Amino acid sequence: MARTGIDDLEDLHALRLDEQGRQELLQTATECVFTFANPDGWPSGVVMSFLYAEDRLWLTAVAGRAHAEAIRRDPRVTVVVSNAGTGLPGRRMIALRGVAFLHSDDETKRWFLPRFAGKLAPADPDAFARLLDSPQRVVVEVRPVQVTASHDSRKMPGDGRGGSPRAENASSSDTTGRNLA
Repeated sequence: MARTGIDDLEDLHALRLDEQGRQELLQTATECVFTFANPDGWPSGVVMSFLYAEDRLWLTAVAGRAHAEAIRRDPRVTVVVSNAGTGLPGRRMIALRGVAFLHSDDETKRWFLPRFAGKLAPADPDAFARLLDSPQRVVVEVRPVQVTASHDSRKMPGDGRGGSPRAENASSSDTTGRNLA
């Protein structure tokens, strides 16, 4: 029987992020790939900063941009988050399918902009919040409905690069296609 990370990298089911790992990644990371459908049907994506709060991902854009207009046409999106650029050890990622909603009301902006700016620009969050508070600003709320993929290399020997069998028997309660709704 092949041992994942020692003999091969074919079956990675045991290497999915568990609930604690998902929460840690979503609370720590600040960037994601936000994917949406273009009018011609081709998928497209942009790298965006995000805030994770209330079991949702919150992002911001300017009305009229391709990704904001795509949400108006079809609110189904996928958001991919990795731990690249964070201090989290290993290589971790999660892909979440979700339904996106655009908010342009002042009440949403009042709670969102300070928290978003505080996470992304802790040295001067007020200046960043003022910069973002523009007339065409929209807040994007993504309500996750399904985990389509996740990975946690710490569950693999040698952190996924081969090596000693320290995590041979790792397992996770997450399964592909786990419904979150």
